[in-house]
Amino acid sequence: MTSRRSFLGGVSSLALVSLACPLRATDRSHSFNPQDVIATARRLSEAPFEPRAKVPKDWLSLTYEEYQTRWFRSRDALWSKTNRSYNVDFFLPGLYFPRAVQIHQVADGKAHPIPFDLSLFDKTDKAPDLGTDGALGYSGFRLRTELSEPGKRTEFCVFQGASYFRAIGMGQTYGLSARGLALKTADADGEEFPEFTEFWLEAPAPDQREMVVHALMDSPSVTGAYRFTIRPGRACVMDVEATLFPRVDLPHAGLAPLTSMFLFDRTNRNRFDDFRPSVHDSDGLLIANGNGETLWRPLANPTRLQVSSFVDENPRGFGLMQRSRSLSDFADLEARYENRPSLWIEPKGDWGPGAVTLVEIPADKEIYDNIVAYWRPRVPFAAGSEVRLEYRMNWGDGPNLPLAQVIDTAAGARVFGPPGRIMVVDFASHPLLEGEPEDLDVVLASPHVMLSQGVLQRNPATGGLRLAFSFDPGTRDHVELRAELRRGGQAVSEVWLYRWTA
Repeated sequence: MTSRRSFLGGVSSLALVSLACPLRATDRSHSFNPQDVIATARRLSEAPFEPRAKVPKDWLSLTYEEYQTRWFRSRDALWSKTNRSYNVDFFLPGLYFPRAVQIHQVADGKAHPIPFDLSLFDKTDKAPDLGTDGALGYSGFRLRTELSEPGKRTEFCVFQGASYFRAIGMGQTYGLSARGLALKTADADGEEFPEFTEFWLEAPAPDQREMVVHALMDSPSVTGAYRFTIRPGRACVMDVEATLFPRVDLPHAGLAPLTSMFLFDRTNRNRFDDFRPSVHDSDGLLIANGNGETLWRPLANPTRLQVSSFVDENPRGFGLMQRSRSLSDFADLEARYENRPSLWIEPKGDWGPGAVTLVEIPADKEIYDNIVAYWRPRVPFAAGSEVRLEYRMNWGDGPNLPLAQVIDTAAGARVFGPPGRIMVVDFASHPLLEGEPEDLDVVLASPHVMLSQGVLQRNPATGGLRLAFSFDPGTRDHVELRAELRRGGQAVSEVWLYRWTA
């Protein structure tokens, strides 16, 4: 990742004008070059931010139930009457989406604006009448292609709302989301949400397996140009190229941000009167740091805001994982949380020093995304600079790293003996854990309290190993804990990190 001032030459002023302003249905098609999106983002950053107009009041006033009374007719999707390998459905504005985005299709080097057309949506007899004048347009789109069934176009990716997007691997159910950029997350003066304002969808060839999407981002503090190369399949893989232009200094920027939900599991089950044993889209933060360690931090739903920073330089990867994969882990026949994707970020190039940052926000309902994770560079981005960033996103079951995984964490009061807490950590079955448990070294540490000697046993239910230990927090309101398994001085498991809170 590099940050520098530079200017691209050879871009005509006509191209800049055509990309800078949302195009109406009557606007003519124009030539398209991905470099034009970057040039437009740069030019916008040199001018004061201008918020886009909101859709009319009757659209903004829709209730959730009213918004659901209209839905896109998939048989009329973009490219549905062609032999192109992808179809595109569109979403209405209003409700949670107060500003429309402009969407173009790109074919033969030209961008063709896609006009807003309410007649493409079916509705129930309870759908309210809505006007079609004003700053209307679509709020986003979803992508469909052939996956498991020949001839059937299956949905796998959605872009909708600010700079949010989400995807799934084959057979999975939507869960966590990603964003183009996070700004000032959990800061006292409030978070800023950059928005994708315009999209260009490259028309795919009939046998093309990847979909290319370009996006223009704008906000009071920064502009940006994004290119997504998307490959659906057993896992949905996205290669992201981003160019950012800060309008102001950015001391707290979150790169490759992920957003998820964690309500409860066995560590905090007693706080919720719920028939289900667990409720979450993700259960842990996984980090492969630049020092060669693999870290696992179980997620929490704290009673107070928590921000954790895992200092690093040039991380190999990080992401939010869903490792609970059995229906019995959740006992929810509708939400099917066991099918939610994990999302793994692989940085490309030099990301320099910084920290993987985890923000955990108190939540009392599963409708709230209360988990955010991102890379925070140590050196702030300067106003007027150009920041180039590349990374890969893998939406699926998570990476196949070489060490034994942590698959469960449980906590409770110590029943016998002096007061205290017991922690139980389960490691998955793995060739590195074969043999007698006593042949392994248990490494436990805490900067706050004394820990008991760890007890390591074979777990017949998983085939892996279970580690149990205890501690007395006393009057402390939180305790940091660390555990790992080693053999002959070499790591054989992930490093388990946990923050116990009173």
